[in-house]
Amino acid sequence: MNVDSAFPGGNIIVDGVDGDTVALHQDLRDTDIWWFYWHYRVRGAAGRSLTFQFVQGDVIGSQGPAISRDSGVSWTWLGRDGVVGTSFRYTFAADEHDVRFAFAPAYLEVDLHRFLGCNATNSALRSAVLCHTPNGRAAEVLYLGRQDSKERHRVLLTCRHHACESVASFALEGLMAATLADDPLGTWLREQVAFMVVPFVDKDGVEDGDQGKQRRPRDHNRDYDGEGRYVTTRAIRQAVPARSMGRLRLALDLHCPYIRGDHSEEIYCVGGPDAENWEEIQRFSVLLEQVQTGPLPYRAADNLPFGAGWNTADNLTQGKDFARWAGEVPGMRMATTIEIPYALVHGQVVTPDAARALGRDLAEAIGAYLEALA
Repeated sequence: MNVDSAFPGGNIIVDGVDGDTVALHQDLRDTDIWWFYWHYRVRGAAGRSLTFQFVQGDVIGSQGPAISRDSGVSWTWLGRDGVVGTSFRYTFAADEHDVRFAFAPAYLEVDLHRFLGCNATNSALRSAVLCHTPNGRAAEVLYLGRQDSKERHRVLLTCRHHACESVASFALEGLMAATLADDPLGTWLREQVAFMVVPFVDKDGVEDGDQGKQRRPRDHNRDYDGEGRYVTTRAIRQAVPARSMGRLRLALDLHCPYIRGDHSEEIYCVGGPDAENWEEIQRFSVLLEQVQTGPLPYRAADNLPFGAGWNTADNLTQGKDFARWAGEVPGMRMATTIEIPYALVHGQVVTPDAARALGRDLAEAIGAYLEALA
């Protein structure tokens, strides 16, 4: 039997194996704080029942571990039935020779490229390289919608400022799929809007399996002032104002919240200190609540205004985040962060397809919001 993380997105440290019990913990190599992301595979355990005991805190979410039996192509929740405290037990079928477990369904470069491959012939989608990372990877930038500079509006979408927040990527994929769909919503968006999308802001962190949250020495989502430490954030800060042309109206940064506690099971937009921007967030939020058809309930009342909960002035001292920076781009009407829970939203289970459906709801709300500006 072998338990390892030697694959894209992998993260685990094995402390020891005692019979059928594996002691392990999440690798916190990139951060000084405790965080909860882990992702590992087990090979050579067919027919065995194993207990996986996490020894550095409770890192198992409300739906138990996520599990993939096809090398990360598809994911389901294992559930809480086999969870006891900070451990879970799993019985491998006789033909299960390679099984992956993770804190939440993983979304990596291979998943994005699978989506791009399925839409390779769509003229409303163009993939380019924003920059190359310190580890030599291409950080993608995608352009969706009008490609002739005759659009009425421009929209900026970003994701994975924090490498571990994988569920947000499924929502982003759903939003992009809605834009490319052959239906009235997709048609309107492609005719009226040009989207710029940065799917992996912390591309190295995503592929290396880092936590990413409060990365040492600086969080990617606090790197929007000064010279900037990271090549991707610097590239965004250089490319966006030049591309805006005074028509950039909306910027949305997709995230996932904390493992549990306040707001961990709510979809919510985050307000900043700018009162006018908060009013626009509220307008957008009302539209999102009205148009939603997916299984994950969004309620505008769940939004987190500036000064409430964790969203206080203390955060402003850590560096400028993407939403505050984007809100200062000329012509911008609304810039915000949206938090999408990993596992549960008001009692509804978050699955990759449910997150994609939320992405379609976001596309519908974006269309309604922009149409009202015309």
